[in-house]
Amino acid sequence: MAQEGENEAKPATSSPASAAAPKSVEQDMVTKSSTMIPSTSWFTPKRLLAMFCVINMLNYLDRGAIASNGVNGHSETCTGGTCKAGTGIQGDFKLNNFEDGVLSSAFMVGLLIASPIFASLSKSVNPFRLIGVGLSVWTLATLCCGLSFDFWSITFCRMLVGVGEASFISLAAPFIDDNAPVSQKTAWLSIFYMCIPGGYALGYVYGGLVGDHFGWRYAFWVESILMLPFAILGFVMKPLQLKGFVPADSKKVQALETVPLGVQDAGASNRNEESHEPSKPKQTNRILNQISIFLKDMKVLLSDKVYVVNVLGYIAYNFVIGAYSYWGPKAGYSIYNMTNADMIFGGITIVCGILGTLAGGLVLDYMTNTLSNAFKLLSFTTLVGGAFCFGAFTFKSMYGFLAFFALGELLVFATQGPVNYVCLHSVKPSLRPLSMAMSTVAIHIFGDVPSAPLVGVVQDNINNWRTTALILTTIFFPAAAIWFIGIFLHSVDRFDEDSEHQVPRVEGTNTAPLLEEKTGGTLPSQSQEC
Repeated sequence: MAQEGENEAKPATSSPASAAAPKSVEQDMVTKSSTMIPSTSWFTPKRLLAMFCVINMLNYLDRGAIASNGVNGHSETCTGGTCKAGTGIQGDFKLNNFEDGVLSSAFMVGLLIASPIFASLSKSVNPFRLIGVGLSVWTLATLCCGLSFDFWSITFCRMLVGVGEASFISLAAPFIDDNAPVSQKTAWLSIFYMCIPGGYALGYVYGGLVGDHFGWRYAFWVESILMLPFAILGFVMKPLQLKGFVPADSKKVQALETVPLGVQDAGASNRNEESHEPSKPKQTNRILNQISIFLKDMKVLLSDKVYVVNVLGYIAYNFVIGAYSYWGPKAGYSIYNMTNADMIFGGITIVCGILGTLAGGLVLDYMTNTLSNAFKLLSFTTLVGGAFCFGAFTFKSMYGFLAFFALGELLVFATQGPVNYVCLHSVKPSLRPLSMAMSTVAIHIFGDVPSAPLVGVVQDNINNWRTTALILTTIFFPAAAIWFIGIFLHSVDRFDEDSEHQVPRVEGTNTAPLLEEKTGGTLPSQSQEC
């Protein structure tokens, strides 16, 4: 594959003089693209990591809050002719368990649609600006969640939250991967992904406190206020570039971006003065070109066995984790009469999630962060962690349950760094945003999106939370088996593939100018051909 990329980058015929220029251009572009944050900038890699961690924490705090008893609440219950009024969203909107489960997954609809769109746009629009757009949508959507008046209105708002989150989850990890020290890449990713359990856990506690004392609507309004400064930063800060793409300040890129941004050269301007009709087919061609590039990239991803096996295991894993995160407090309340289930599950998740996620990244870096070692760690921790979680639900004692469940979560959360390391390094750099986006789409559409309502249906039918939890937990074992297969696949770390073998290109625009310049074409004539 590397050799093919190298061959494709060479022109059919060229003079020594014309060949030398492209080489220097390639070296210059690679050097610029590999330096993501200038050494003189106050915005250091560690500050970038810290900012992304806070944003990620807020994203998952929102997910944890809507699952908490304080925000989600419970429906009206009647016993012996005496009825107890419902609380929270479920009580106010009179939702059954299935509708409640659908509500938890509603934002995924927006996320699933928007993730590949943002990933594709990152090839023609600065990724850092795309994050700013997404965070702005998220801020407005959470504000509207607090203003919702029925099931359908809050469902629609949750979909918009998913759209806002889509840009961040697709693009944040590649930025971190670019700027992390080589020997600590998995550790940095683990620090970022520890915000998932940390955010969920804080969400349980936050939702319980705010919902009980002020009402569930205030939980969403406070989230919106907290995210607003980061949405603004996405627009006012100098944008960063990703490895595998032409730097935003490159003169060549500025010339190439004249077409997608609607800034036309003199020749095109003269043509448009004569007639506005040619602009319509050009716009159509741009859209078709974007779709064609997306389909080609998808074909590359789906033909990569390492990537596919990694995502399949992640789907099964996330099916369980998603249902745990939503139904955990209610199951604990029902099985063990936990009056403060939000606090207990929140405490266990935040401690074990943070420690487990950090440990997974550190262990993989210690083992040497290779794809094969990542699969070994994934399969082992999921198998043993799943066994502890299964055993936890067999205990009648709450203390026995808490001890085993804590050990199980400690192990299963160790997967977060390694599984995303495989997603980033099994593909070439220019495909990382799409790799992360499609991984996210897959684990949600086949994982936690159906798991919450399906578990609700199972519970509605058997009416036994212990049995429901045991059935759910067994799905950890197929996940471990799938990742075990990955150990034996031929795997190649492709992190440096683009920069070593081809000039990074801004896909989503006409790539002909890059090819023509190598044969001696001039930039003005190339722009006219776009």
